[in-house]
Amino acid sequence: MTTSLADRACTACRAGTAKLSPGEIAHYLAQVPGWQLSHDPDRIERRWKFGNFAEAFAFVSRVADLAEAADHHPDIGLGWGYASVSLHTHAAGGLHENDFILAARIG
Repeated sequence: MTTSLADRACTACRAGTAKLSPGEIAHYLAQVPGWQLSHDPDRIERRWKFGNFAEAFAFVSRVADLAEAADHHPDIGLGWGYASVSLHTHAAGGLHENDFILAARIG
């Protein structure tokens, strides 16, 4: 039985950690619906729409809690009726399994 991405734990990365290959990225990306490669191929991103600022802010607060628990911190955008999240791993200089684990937890 395979463990879902959302059930996996992020692992601590050190400088020089290997980033994922294009094939690995495609494999993981297929497991996180709604997420896509950004214009920078070393990041994944997703944008959500909400009915107002308060709903978007509540979502961002939930994302912040998930990020703190995983010790993996995304770039977050917030405005009236929307929130966006961008993930990458600094230590790898690109995408790492941790990015997809957090993406799966965020939804």
